[in-house]
Amino acid sequence: MDAGLTLTTNMALVFALLAFTVLMLVLEWIRADLVALLVIVVIGITRLLPVDQLFDGFAGNAVISLIAVMIMGAGLDRTGVLNKAASFILRLAGGVESRVSLLVNAMVGAMSSVIQSQALSALFLPVVSRVSARTGLPLKRLLLPMACMILCGTNTTMISNSPLILLNDLIVSANRNLPPGAQTIQTFTLFAIAPVGVPLLLGGLAYFALFTRRLLPGDEERQKVTPGRTETYFAETYGIDGEVFELTVTTDSPLVGMSVAEVEQLRGAPLILALKTGSEARLAPPADQMIWVGSVLGVLGKREAVNDFANVQLCHVQSRLRNFADLFNPARAGISEVVIPPNSTWIKKTVGELRLRKTYAISVLAVNRGEQVFREDVRQVALRPGDTLVLHSFWRDLAQTAESRDFVVVTDYPKEEHRPSKIWHAAMFFAIAMGLGLFTDLRLSVAMLVGAVGMLLTGVLDMDEAYGAINWKTIFTLACLIPLGAAMDSTGAAAWIAQEVLKYLGEWPQWGLQAVIAVLTLLVAQVVSNVGATVMMVPMAINVALASGGNPALYALVVAVSTSNAFILPSANPVITIVSGPGGYRSRDFLRVGVPLTVLMLVILLVSVNLWFGRT
Repeated sequence: MDAGLTLTTNMALVFALLAFTVLMLVLEWIRADLVALLVIVVIGITRLLPVDQLFDGFAGNAVISLIAVMIMGAGLDRTGVLNKAASFILRLAGGVESRVSLLVNAMVGAMSSVIQSQALSALFLPVVSRVSARTGLPLKRLLLPMACMILCGTNTTMISNSPLILLNDLIVSANRNLPPGAQTIQTFTLFAIAPVGVPLLLGGLAYFALFTRRLLPGDEERQKVTPGRTETYFAETYGIDGEVFELTVTTDSPLVGMSVAEVEQLRGAPLILALKTGSEARLAPPADQMIWVGSVLGVLGKREAVNDFANVQLCHVQSRLRNFADLFNPARAGISEVVIPPNSTWIKKTVGELRLRKTYAISVLAVNRGEQVFREDVRQVALRPGDTLVLHSFWRDLAQTAESRDFVVVTDYPKEEHRPSKIWHAAMFFAIAMGLGLFTDLRLSVAMLVGAVGMLLTGVLDMDEAYGAINWKTIFTLACLIPLGAAMDSTGAAAWIAQEVLKYLGEWPQWGLQAVIAVLTLLVAQVVSNVGATVMMVPMAINVALASGGNPALYALVVAVSTSNAFILPSANPVITIVSGPGGYRSRDFLRVGVPLTVLMLVILLVSVNLWFGRT
């Protein structure tokens, strides 16, 4: 790095763009992927980066690798691997809480080394719920440790963690702008970081094995919130109880000519789950569907309340289901819980705007947000990441809607095993991809695509399912933010920051500088995405290493791994956000678990990278 760098106009533009990106990611006024697209456009217009490098991210090793990993993860899920995992856990654990917790944590930690963290948490949430329901163990003591162990395990390989996948591309970009005489920074191979990731994984396992009961003490009220999804559960948790009745609308009833939405606003109205008009009966009637003489409403409520409502509205009550017996068959339909993940397109939309009943034949009965439960006027509730929705629907419609990945189903509901006959095809091509990545000189993207294409050719997935498995929001965000990191290097902005940092910390030992970089990365990762934190911090870390005589690859690795240690705020990492609602966690739970774990991971990281990479 040149001595005495001065702040240039291009550097100032990069810093302004960086500040704008951070602000938008924190405030969420604009979607993250749209912010990333705006960043790449501004970089192109201002010529902060040559145009021929501007779209390298879309064809970059990181993006293609991540697409392939997402497809392979969906293939493993379609073949029933995770259902077998749940059965395996139950069989080995024998219902002993400490054994169940250790096996769950070890399994997700190991699997997170090869399956993307957010996808794995969404896939394993119902698995752990099923384990909790069958054993009676508190879900609260299983979900948060599981999520944390997924984050710990992602640092074992280079294929499941977006920052680590991105790391090699950022190193290649940094090599283009190295000062004269500087040695080229080597990229990382598939399992090159295992000496760092394995200690992190083992440290996390030991942490939760020793302290889970102290960190998440028993709470009788909370322990009732188990995923058995029985009538008792929904009554205790949401106040959704009673029986299903049929109300026949008479000629004199004031309900005649009203819409379903208008009836739901009436005082004492029960939950309307079905409607039959003429010969047509349907579950989850749309809010704008009209009610006429002879219409039959399928409602849920307590007998006394339903009778009172029927008397006031001049309806005939029938407790025996004559019109809706088939619709309310538990094998076909029922009540379920789903969680809104951070990448859902439903976020910031109200339940009414989603038109779930009209579009998907799904009724929203309640919304759970932390310690709040919304039962009244649910249609006006704007959804947030981590919200838990209580739905009533056909299981078939629930499964089809879940394929959009706008929510994660927590409830264990009747569904067919997708393609168990293809399990060996999925396992074989996954193993081939791993082998090619480990034992050949193929680029990681090519090795992972071999596995993905193999699953497609053998029918593990079809192309439409493969497209659905890809989180395009993540892909676009990743591809569009890569040029921001490259611009920080090419304009000298990263070198200027490193110069200013070393003015104050120049006398610190290498491990001290690494600790500062790691802590700064942790703070940035708490408020922006882990990908955004990696793009911002890796160029600066590499320049600090070059200026201080350190190992640039080691500093870059410290940044990429530190972005995964976002355990403190539920909003800081999608994996934590997904479990926050179903687990019924409060803010103090995240602080109690996350702060000591963050410190432990930081210490293990610094020790392991210096012991292993400090020699090279």
